[in-house]
This record gives sequence, C-alpha cells and structure tokens, in this order.
Amino acid sequence: MANRTVKDAHTIKGTNPQYLIEKIVRTRIYESKYWKEECFALTAELLVDKALELKYIGGVYGGNVKPTPFLCLLLKMLQIQPAKDIIVEFIAQQEYKYARALGAMYMRLTGTALDCYKYLEPLYLDYRKLKRQNRMGVVDLVHVDEFVEELLTEERLFDTILPRIQKRHILEINSELEPRLSALVDGDVEDMESSEEEGEFKDSHKSSGAPPSDAKANYRDWDRPRRSASPRFRRSRSPPRRRGGSKDRDQRKDRDRERDRDRDRKDKDREKRRRRSHSKEDERKRHKRDEKDVDSHHHHRSRKGHRELM
Repeated sequence: MANRTVKDAHTIKGTNPQYLIEKIVRTRIYESKYWKEECFALTAELLVDKALELKYIGGVYGGNVKPTPFLCLLLKMLQIQPAKDIIVEFIAQQEYKYARALGAMYMRLTGTALDCYKYLEPLYLDYRKLKRQNRMGVVDLVHVDEFVEELLTEERLFDTILPRIQKRHILEINSELEPRLSALVDGDVEDMESSEEEGEFKDSHKSSGAPPSDAKANYRDWDRPRRSASPRFRRSRSPPRRRGGSKDRDQRKDRDRERDRDRDRKDKDREKRRRRSHSKEDERKRHKRDEKDVDSHHHHRSRKGHRELM
C-alpha cells in the first residue's frame, strides 16, 4: 500500500507516474532505508520540509545500487503527484537551491515541452554550485545552469530516462514560444548603444570646435576588454608562448625515436653475438666429444690386436 500511486493521480505520458523511474531503480528505492524511514506517509506539505533538507543531488551509487535522498523524494513526488503550483514554487524560490533542482527535475519528467522551456529556462541565470554524487559515490560540483542544460538536452539523467520533448525552434515556428534572448546578447546590445551615443557626442563636439572639459575623464577605449572590479575574478596571465614550440617538439620526438631505434639495434646485435658464442661453444664441445670417441675406438682396436698376437 505504501508504494502505490494515489488513486486520483493522472497518467503521465500515458502510463503510471512511478513507471517513469525504471523498475530496477524503483525496487532499490523501495528497499532503501531512507524511503522506509523518511518517505513513509509523506504528504505534499511534509514533502516540502524534506526537500529543504537536501544536501546534494544524484541518482544511484555503489556496487549494490543505493539511491540518493534526491531520487527517493523524486519518486515520492511521482507517487503523490503534488499540485503544479507547488512545483512552480519549488522552481521560483531562490533560497534553497536543492529544492529548486528537485522541482526542475520533476517538471522535466511530468511537464509538457512548453512548460519545460517556460519554467526551466529562467534558471540559466542561476550560477550557484550544486553538489552532485556520481555512481562511484564521489561528490563533484556542478552549476545550476549546467544542470538545467542537461535536463533540456540530455536523454538520460540520474539513471532516469527523460521523456522526449519538442525542440525549441519548432515551438517558435508554431508561435507557441517567444525566441529566447541571452543575457550576454542583451549586454552586448547595451554596450553597442552606449558606444554609439559616445561617438555621436564626440562628433558633435568636433563639429563645434570646443572639446568637452571632461572628455579625458569619460574616455574609454572600447577595444580593450573590461576588467572585473573584484580581484577575485581576475584572470591569471598565461605564460608567454615560445616561438617555434612545435618545431622543437618535433625535433625532440625525432631524437627520442632515433634513440629508441639505436637501442633496439644494439639489443639485436647483442643477442646475435650471444647466440654466436653459444653455437661456437656447442661446436667445440661436440668436437671434443668426437675426438674422445675416436681415441677410445683406436685404443680398443689396439688392445684387441695385441691380444691376438699373444
């Protein structure tokens, strides 16, 4: 009874919402300690408190396939199917980033293509870091905007197959979605407009013949990149590149190759000499053995002839 979907739940993608999680992973979740202790008899209100306690995101990990609390709560949301307003509030709030990631994952599994682009694309402006646990149990860092990019572009995430959604340009062609403007493009447009205004201001002063009093103070070289005000975000200067580096690298490789070739040649010569010395020594031993046999044969015949004479 505790693992069944609620009676008034709607089918998603034509199937039971819990079936969006693969059966093997779903069975492991049902057998996990977190599911039995923390997810038993959870309602939508209590689920919010559990989501706020999340410390990292992830799927399954370890050799015996243990589910993370993030995946357990995701299956619980598919089981009780909370209202859409609660999911939208999960995504819209900015204080708890892991609850936002949980709401984004649920929206990607259950929402339409229009809802996915409408509610998830604003998260591209969230650059906070998330702790993500991989299958080896190691925790690494990922940003919220990178996580949202994986939700909208990848076919599988956290050992869960993501349902297919329409491409964004198709929705734009059908006039169901407005073209998305990047924040970087907006910033470039503002810089271009401000530069054009400054150019017009300078041209007007040149035509009048009277230079402005604060021209030097307001002057800015637009060809030079803008530096960050905080020294924390300044880029470290890379060491100057040496000219002809590729040529030196090729020469170094040729020298190493020639050295290896000489070493192989010396090893082969040493092996030949060793075999030749062994063959000569065997020939010498064989010759001594033949001489000994001949001497013993002559000695035997001489003794036999002497016995006959007597």
